[in-house]
Amino acid sequence: MADITINGLTFEPHITRDEIDAQVQRVASEIARDCTTPNPLLLCVLNGAFIFAADLIRALNMPRAEITFIRFKSYEGTSSTGTVKEIMGLNQSIEGREIIIVEDIVDTGITSLQLRKMLLEQKPASVKMATLLFKPESLKQGTPPEYVGFSIPSKFIIGYGLDLDEAVRGLPEIYILKENN
Repeated sequence: MADITINGLTFEPHITRDEIDAQVQRVASEIARDCTTPNPLLLCVLNGAFIFAADLIRALNMPRAEITFIRFKSYEGTSSTGTVKEIMGLNQSIEGREIIIVEDIVDTGITSLQLRKMLLEQKPASVKMATLLFKPESLKQGTPPEYVGFSIPSKFIIGYGLDLDEAVRGLPEIYILKENN
């Protein structure tokens, strides 16, 4: 993995595909161990979490697990706007269901807190969160996710579903913004 430059910003390799695969397997094992029903509902937060969610549901080895999608937007460029805008909402009943929110990254916790509150109003059996990446230093609101692939520093990252103005989601590894930018 070599450095890459996108929109004038240079990113260096941070997490390899093999490391990602190992953590996806571990997180899937933890979720499967903790589930009390054979058909949890994974709620994938688009756009960033789609790759993680696809890998996670395959790794779960729970044939009756289901997946659905919701979309929020809270970033522009390399920073959070501080507000969360719902773009695509949940369109099915979750009452009595075991819900696993699937996020690409938990940063400030603002989106996570809003999403958990919205879901709890619909009376699910439980709501837990799985995230590939967590920035503990940045958490301002809410609680840490129950399932975390990697804890990372509070720096901007791209790849494996994470974007820079909607580009570079397809990179199979994760890159971090270099210090000299």
